[in-house]
Amino acid sequence: MDGVDRHLLALLQQDATQSYAALGRAVGLSAGATHERVRKLRERGVIRRTAVEVDPMAIGRGVLAFVMVDSTRWVGDSGNRFSAIPEIQEAHVIAGSASVLVKVRTSTTEQLQDVLRRIYAIDGVSGTQATVVLETFFERPVAP
Repeated sequence: MDGVDRHLLALLQQDATQSYAALGRAVGLSAGATHERVRKLRERGVIRRTAVEVDPMAIGRGVLAFVMVDSTRWVGDSGNRFSAIPEIQEAHVIAGSASVLVKVRTSTTEQLQDVLRRIYAIDGVSGTQATVVLETFFERPVAP
């Protein structure tokens, strides 16, 4: 991966709907060469997917919480149980005092409480500690 690839990734993260011609002009390549570069980035798994970023507040998902999940045993193989809870956006096996860290978005704190109940129902889960976000300064994609 070279500087051109990194520049293309940064441009695509800003606006993935740009044409190959526009991307090419920005990085000094033809549209065809740009298309080939992007295709190779997809093939190598650098670009995993193209998605639309939705404002959670605009769709009624204004409650954001990070939940530390404690366990009585290894829950690293329970990813499918966590992913079955649609309000969980991310789940990470972590080192430290907890076993798993999850990012949850809901409409209300009552719905967050329901998510916590469903997390408790996962075999091996012994506790949770939820931190509710009051304000987000920023979120950024991974820098290429």
